[in-house]
Amino acid sequence: MQRRLRTGLAAGALGVALVLAGCASGADDDQQTDPSGTEEHQGHGGNNAESGDEEMEHPMDGGPAPEGIAEASEPTYPVGTEVQLTADHMEGMEGATATISGAFDTYTYSVNYTPAGGGDPVTDHKWVVQEEIEDAGDERLADGTEVTLLAEHMEGMEGVKATIASSTDETVYMVDYETDGMKMTNHKWVVESEIQPAS
Repeated sequence: MQRRLRTGLAAGALGVALVLAGCASGADDDQQTDPSGTEEHQGHGGNNAESGDEEMEHPMDGGPAPEGIAEASEPTYPVGTEVQLTADHMEGMEGATATISGAFDTYTYSVNYTPAGGGDPVTDHKWVVQEEIEDAGDERLADGTEVTLLAEHMEGMEGVKATIASSTDETVYMVDYETDGMKMTNHKWVVESEIQPAS
């Protein structure tokens, strides 16, 4: 009788332990973040050395324009204008309809850099503006110049050394647009040659 009672209690305890273990693992599953629900977006014009895509986080809200940047006095596409993007910096960007949220006169650079904390080198990252480069001054920086980035567009970008790959003095724009059901606001940056009138 006692043996049966002990066996019954042991079986009951094992059953309870299994149920609790199942609940615990289910709770862990519930706490994992769904990558589609994060407020960040993959990619940004440029290539990493191996895959050909820059696999990094990009915030959905780019925030305000950097301090000291000059607003364009007579931009081709004033704030509020609906345009079509021809840039392919990010997946889903090319051909997207966008609204201009800022237009500025400055020098704009494509840069090569290695993200803070390691990772594959990023080549031809488009774009950073003069005001997002430490101690850049007012003169256009020459291709090949080594600089320190102040931009926070991508994870691991702020504070790293970079090399100027190319530059332009075209009007540069911040834009709002939707891609894959996600709304990007104040996306930095697209230059005038990467925009066309909305069809």
